[in-house]
Amino acid sequence: MKLKKLDKYIIGKFMGSFFVALALLTLIVIIFDVSEKIDDFVQKEAPLKAIIVDYYLNFIPYFMNMYSPMVVFLTVILFTSKMAQNSEIVAILSCGVSFHRMMVPYLVSAGLVALLSLGLGLWVIPRANVTRVAFEQKYNPRAKVKFGHDMHYKLEDNKYVYIESFSGWNATAYNFTLEQLSDDRDHLVSKLSAESAQWDSLDGKWRLRNWFIRDYGEGLSDRIRSGKQLDTTLSLTIDDFYYNDYTIEQLDAKQMDQLIETQLARGDATVKNAQMQKHRRYSMPLSAIILTVIAVSLCSKKRRGGMGWNIAVGLALGFSYVLFEQFSKMFVVTDTLPAGIATWIPNILYAVIAAILYLIAPK
Repeated sequence: MKLKKLDKYIIGKFMGSFFVALALLTLIVIIFDVSEKIDDFVQKEAPLKAIIVDYYLNFIPYFMNMYSPMVVFLTVILFTSKMAQNSEIVAILSCGVSFHRMMVPYLVSAGLVALLSLGLGLWVIPRANVTRVAFEQKYNPRAKVKFGHDMHYKLEDNKYVYIESFSGWNATAYNFTLEQLSDDRDHLVSKLSAESAQWDSLDGKWRLRNWFIRDYGEGLSDRIRSGKQLDTTLSLTIDDFYYNDYTIEQLDAKQMDQLIETQLARGDATVKNAQMQKHRRYSMPLSAIILTVIAVSLCSKKRRGGMGWNIAVGLALGFSYVLFEQFSKMFVVTDTLPAGIATWIPNILYAVIAAILYLIAPK
């Protein structure tokens, strides 16, 4: 469909307002971020080039993508309300243009923002996060990776690993236990315990110290072995201990799918973090389209008192969307709902609201 003057006018207002507002918001956030972290940068003697290139240039796309749906929502409310107050929308509809036809340039613009957000989230931002997170780990002590305790991993159908704690600086797992079940998993075949297990990056093996193995037989025929050191190969590497919120942000779409597949096979409880991140990369771009429909439906009518009511309603809906998004994370953390369903709940709910408002708006 060939773009008409009306389409170009609305798309220009949409995209212009969006990028200006996003740039101003990003600048404000960077100013506050610099004021908050300047002491850490000075204390750690971070080079100015690293601060600008490695951190902030990679921080900008991350932040812009995170808040793009809300910026879309607020900018559409503002410029659409202004168009309504200036009787521009009345003039458009009076010329025979239907409300549905007027929505086309809005949807085209929101679609472009959604595609941009999707591309950033799936490919650009994960690569940028590699450099950004590395900088934070080096120069920002408050962003250090924290490792958990009491970690359980399912290596194969009949092998399970338990680790009391893991130290990143020496790549060592403490109080290491490996249990092997029978093929039908109805009884324990052997249990290996070690005081520590250190990762050997050259050989790709785990070096167990002060180890103890008990092979369970029938009756009292158990076999016990022990030693000071034992090298063993497992389908578990040191990278598996580094998969947290920081490292998940650095994975592209293909790497994310591989991680989820591996964690599901191992029965890793932290898989829900990766699943939430994966679904959020798809749900966030779509929310820009949903919020655009809501904003236009609310603000296309000229009201007495100016734009105050539209802005108030828009802010209320915007904050409620953020609130529902936080609640959806709680559903996943508490195992109330699967990550896929919980992550999409805000979009599903607000899509229903958008459909109702869109049907009412032309009347």
